[in-house]
Amino acid sequence: MTTAAMLAIALLLDAVFGEPEWLWSRLTHPAVLMGKAVGALDRKLNNGSNRRGKGVLAALALVLCGYIAGKLLSLPGALVEILVAAILIAQRSLTEHVAAVAAGLRSSLEEGRDAVAMIVSRDTAGMTAPQAARSAIESGAENLSDGVIAPAFWFLIAGLPGLIIYKMVNTADSMIGYRNDRYQDFGWAAARLDDLLNLIPARLTGLLIALAGGQLRQWGAIASDARRHRSPNAGWPEAAMARALDASLAGPRSYDGQMRDFPWVHAAGTKSANAETINRSVGLLWQTWAVALALTIAIAAVF
Repeated sequence: MTTAAMLAIALLLDAVFGEPEWLWSRLTHPAVLMGKAVGALDRKLNNGSNRRGKGVLAALALVLCGYIAGKLLSLPGALVEILVAAILIAQRSLTEHVAAVAAGLRSSLEEGRDAVAMIVSRDTAGMTAPQAARSAIESGAENLSDGVIAPAFWFLIAGLPGLIIYKMVNTADSMIGYRNDRYQDFGWAAARLDDLLNLIPARLTGLLIALAGGQLRQWGAIASDARRHRSPNAGWPEAAMARALDASLAGPRSYDGQMRDFPWVHAAGTKSANAETINRSVGLLWQTWAVALALTIAIAAVF
């Protein structure tokens, strides 16, 4: 069975079953194991002098572990590869978490804030309803890249080792890739490697969103907005989503009690996002997934 055929099945399995509570209440999810590995390296190495060098060693160790794990899990054959890929691709859980913010906002602002706090790292306690809605949409667009398209891309390129290496690095970036006193040096290698591994997938995600949302003619404007984003990669899916919804995303937000004056993505769009806007974004996330699935099936048929 070709890698593309295995990927298509994995995408479908994830879409149907997502993250079954009955399973992961009994077993440790691989993502949790990856987080524990990053945490162990952080505790062991992130001290003393030459923290940047130690961070490079930590990133290399994670890549090596990902490669070995991918090779070992590939040995039993296609069935195990498909199941592992389905577990590490997160389309359904992503859309469920984003949709939960819309449901929360329909009930009360407080419930909307609680729901969005589950998926973003920014301050949520003082958010207005439009701010909570925009945060959910931005998280959905960015995590479509990080949680679905990038893992699928690296599985297609390098099989299970490629997918697991990507997930290890992405997990490390989410845990230690911060520009603060503790991780400025130690997390540098993980953050830069994550930027590199997402370079193509982020732009591909933006292209797929633009295609699904009928915004390909706006690609020049999408690219212009993406380059103004604070992240070298997250701006691409966010800019495409903003154009498809005709909504302004990104912009000023608060971290650790400090307001950051980040530029708007698609500044001319509406800044009054609401629960309905979130639901439209969820629909677009599924449409983009469907385009990605169709392309995967086409690759499998050709090769």
